[in-house]
Amino acid sequence: MSSALTDYRRLWGAAGFSFVAVAFLGRIPLAMSQMGVLLLVAQATGRYGIAGATAGALAVASAIGSPFFGAAADRVGQRPVVLTQSILGSLGLVAVVYAADQGVSSGALIGVAAMTGLVMPQVGPLARVRWRPVLDRRVKQGRIRDSEVHRFVDLAFSYEGAGDEASFVLGPALVGILGVLIGADGALLAAAALLLVFGSWFAVHPTAALVPRGSEHAPTHGVKLWTAAFIVLAFAVFLMGTFFGSIQAGSTVLATQQGHPDVAGLIHAVLGVGSMIAALSLAAVPVSVLYATRMLWASGAMVVLALPLLLVQTIPQVVGVIAVLGFAVAPYLISAFALAGLIVPPARIGTAMTFMAGATGLGYATGASLAGRAADGAFGPSGPTPAFAVTIRAMAVAFVVSLVTQRILRNARIVS
Repeated sequence: MSSALTDYRRLWGAAGFSFVAVAFLGRIPLAMSQMGVLLLVAQATGRYGIAGATAGALAVASAIGSPFFGAAADRVGQRPVVLTQSILGSLGLVAVVYAADQGVSSGALIGVAAMTGLVMPQVGPLARVRWRPVLDRRVKQGRIRDSEVHRFVDLAFSYEGAGDEASFVLGPALVGILGVLIGADGALLAAAALLLVFGSWFAVHPTAALVPRGSEHAPTHGVKLWTAAFIVLAFAVFLMGTFFGSIQAGSTVLATQQGHPDVAGLIHAVLGVGSMIAALSLAAVPVSVLYATRMLWASGAMVVLALPLLLVQTIPQVVGVIAVLGFAVAPYLISAFALAGLIVPPARIGTAMTFMAGATGLGYATGASLAGRAADGAFGPSGPTPAFAVTIRAMAVAFVVSLVTQRILRNARIVS
């Protein structure tokens, strides 16, 4: 344990505390935005269908827009792209609040939310992009041996996975707390302020200048972004997003049936806590255990650990199952992102990381929609159990995909 802590201190020291703090705080507004929009519109209109459509428009637009901005960051650098996104995204969140308060039509409200989601920066994926050049600089300074770089990259992706999970827990929790103290509109305005400050700070942080752009990358002949392995990994994180969306929908339905709809977000947060702990613990896994192997075992574990969801009837029961299930999430998701970062051309890594994040977001929207329809009885009986069945099916598909693509993932060409 002390060795892992030492390694994390060396990792954080390589980038500096300011980068670690700003990169974490910069991703919280995105985690706040969907829940914030949902609550704001629900309170402003009294119509949960419109609220869900508005929040969904923001999430889907963010997933669609993120790879395009990632590609732009690859070409011209992260600094101008993320700075522009942070300013526009902050203004967009303010516009959503204004539109809701003015009582505009539902179509206009959905449109404003979609435009806001389109320009929201994906700080987490772009932070992952910076770790390789940060560590390369450390090698040149003689502070890290060249033979240690792969292990520290693995450690960096484990930390970033934990950071994502922590933001997914903290973001909705902040919305809930601020919603009680200053209202749903105040919570969303707070997200806008955080984005403007920390998103912009992340954009201009000195580490942004370390990331090569355009022709500054060393040529990588014969290597494409759209390889079979990358497509498999993108589908893998799409399935993981389906898992997240469906399990949140099922938890919400169960909490509502139990008369406590306000605790639905806290139930889902338990999943993030377990995953965050597992992510930090991945430092103890030997580098010799391949990412493809980790994904296979983790997906299998998620299928087994999710099966009790078909039997849960109370909030404590679902919390207990989700708390354990969370420990299998991080190894799967982090391994997919880490392997994707190694097999794509260095000049396209921003595109790759943001595309993976977008695929996760689209999976989330798909899972929430399918599970919501299942809970309403669209495919048979209604209630939380059919919604959780979507969760289990998504993980069963993930396990099968991991199993049949082991050779593709193991033989993927490492280029970065």
